[in-house]
Amino acid sequence: MISQFFVLSQRGDNIVFRDYRGDVQKGSAEVFFRKVKFWKEDDKEEAPPVFNLDGVNYFHVKVVGLLFVATTRNNLSPSLVLELLQRIARVIKDYLGVLSEGSLRKNFVLVYELLDEVMDFGYVQTTSTEVLKSYIFNEPIVVDTDRLPSLGPAALFVQGAKRMPGTAVTKSVVAHEPGGRKREEIFVDIIEKISVTFSSSGYILTSEIDGTIQMKSYLTGNPEIRLALNDDLSIGRGGRSIYDYSGSSGSGSVILDDCNFHESVHLDSFDVDRTLTLAPSDGEFPVMNYRITQEFKPPFRINSLIEEAGPLKAEVILKNYAEFPSSITANTIVVEMPLPTYTTRVNYELEPGAVGQMTDFKESNRRLEWSLKKIVGGSEHTLRAKLTCSQESHGNITKEAGPVSMTFTIPMYNPSRLQVKYLQIAKKTKTSNPYRWVRYVTQANSYVARI
Repeated sequence: MISQFFVLSQRGDNIVFRDYRGDVQKGSAEVFFRKVKFWKEDDKEEAPPVFNLDGVNYFHVKVVGLLFVATTRNNLSPSLVLELLQRIARVIKDYLGVLSEGSLRKNFVLVYELLDEVMDFGYVQTTSTEVLKSYIFNEPIVVDTDRLPSLGPAALFVQGAKRMPGTAVTKSVVAHEPGGRKREEIFVDIIEKISVTFSSSGYILTSEIDGTIQMKSYLTGNPEIRLALNDDLSIGRGGRSIYDYSGSSGSGSVILDDCNFHESVHLDSFDVDRTLTLAPSDGEFPVMNYRITQEFKPPFRINSLIEEAGPLKAEVILKNYAEFPSSITANTIVVEMPLPTYTTRVNYELEPGAVGQMTDFKESNRRLEWSLKKIVGGSEHTLRAKLTCSQESHGNITKEAGPVSMTFTIPMYNPSRLQVKYLQIAKKTKTSNPYRWVRYVTQANSYVARI
């Protein structure tokens, strides 16, 4: 059972607070934020998602910069509470359309109404967006999406000649268009988070893809959906059946190590033609989660070099190669590299004509940071950094620096080659032809290159 639930901003402001049981002190939100902000235990700079302080268990997840927190004095399953926090965030987003500090403040009455239906005296009742529609009566106040930060190329859904702004999916599932009519649209995102580790010589040591097929439906009447994937898709090393994971080698070009499906998905014809059948409920939900450990071509290749350049001097050279087609553009790229603890100053040299690039030296944790607004496929970028040190390294500088890590987002690209062949909607009418939008996004989960 949950004692308290609250949402904090990045500054620690208490946006939403609900006390369900009254057995935890009222200042718990301030105590939690102070502890997380100045966390120094276990030689870590960030607080773990679960910790105990003065007999109170704190659980928290960060969603779009907001901290969703639950407290309790009971011994609860951490995975259960963390999943609950994620689901509460998802339900709020479904009803508000946009999950942000501004939308929460504008819709606080609706948010508290949702919380009272989701939990009763700290016990979970339901986290289903569709079920909650029977109990929620407040209308959401629409937030001006034009003021939201642009996602660049990721903010466009493209299908043939039709183009739809990414903010089209940031609408409430219970809100209507002007005039009272309901939008007939369905959005499908194939989101892949990749983890890659490179050796010092550039070889791939480990590689993995964690993927999700995410769906958000604005269709009236919850019609049946047929979602067709690659014909050559194989499940498990045997590559034969969704129910048979045995075998020695996969036969398809896309091999999933394992996967799981939403409870609404029917797999009757999946083994035959790789088609998923479901009746999507209101709100956003994962249709399918999957994992891939077979070899794939990473979108970026990182080369790094650090060497002494004289007494109390050293030089770092970072090269970034974009190994995806030139028709694709990656954005929000950040490259980081820990430097020796005795580094006192860093001078940067960017390549001639560099645009949209920024550099910084984080003195608190001795970290080099290189940010690039966008990278076009097939291009190469180089950064040189000259280090000033307070002591000599005595030949150990390569052992005291690195590894290089990287984060990025690549719209309309997925290294697994998993595709949605078609998205079929049953019971369409002549006057209603719903729009179907499919987007592919690749993000870095852990992208590391050793020095």
